[in-house]
Amino acid sequence: MATNWAAFAAAEPDLATTVEQRFGAFTHHVLATLRKDGSPRTTGLEVRFLHGELWLGMMPGSLKALDLRRDARFALQANPGPGTAMAGGDVRVAGRAVEVEDPGVKGAYAEEVEPPQPFHLFRTELTEVVRTCVEDDTYLVVQVWRPGEPVRTLRRT
Repeated sequence: MATNWAAFAAAEPDLATTVEQRFGAFTHHVLATLRKDGSPRTTGLEVRFLHGELWLGMMPGSLKALDLRRDARFALQANPGPGTAMAGGDVRVAGRAVEVEDPGVKGAYAEEVEPPQPFHLFRTELTEVVRTCVEDDTYLVVQVWRPGEPVRTLRRT
């Protein structure tokens, strides 16, 4: 089961806001895809939250785009920033990336984002959102969301 960003944000608005803020704090993040042989590939990536979707835009023919065309599964880690503060915690999103080839959708995206042309565009279908943070300098807190389930919160001392 997977869902888009808008459905996640409607179900869990507080966590969605925190995740968007973490991704918004820095431009570049880390995308994990699967190579032909099944081994992981990590690469840098910019992401956009627009019109209820989490979008992944890529240069034409990039290895990450080719990976996603072959196997749509991905994990996306927000840039933790400098030092060890990680204000807002550490966040990651996992799911499937669906390539968008509709010229109207790509054109509307390009008008707002102005990516280098040509480009690959992927819409995400989320299967998991995770936030890890430290609370009160005492607890390690892990929040896990999956479609159709409420946020599960784990605390460790």
